[in-house]
Amino acid sequence: MTLSRVEVITSVERRRRWPRAEKERLVALALEPGASASEIARSAGVHVSQLFRWRKQLCERVTPQLPAFLPMIVEPPADPVSPPDEPLPRKRKARRESRIEIELASGDRLRLEGDVDGRTLRAAIAALRAR
Repeated sequence: MTLSRVEVITSVERRRRWPRAEKERLVALALEPGASASEIARSAGVHVSQLFRWRKQLCERVTPQLPAFLPMIVEPPADPVSPPDEPLPRKRKARRESRIEIELASGDRLRLEGDVDGRTLRAAIAALRAR
């Protein structure tokens, strides 16, 4: 004959309220290398799915609401190029110095100078978004 433990509930329990600091502590323990989420949840008296839900909520990246259009300032080049006295030979095209400067709402600034193609610009913007 085996004995089993029986728990008798005599009153209606309300849901437990977990302070944010305690949730953060338990999630941080679960994120450590080699940690077992089920053991941490068991020791805290919660189901492992609750621990994963807290992790999802706490690790969620919040993106700020940005307006559809941001203000832009177009400035003339610092040193305007005067037209040459004699025409350039037709073999070469005159290259103009170009500069693209983008200031994001986060305060980050992206400045590209010289000949910039679309692929380079997309890669630079993607790198800023990933930060």
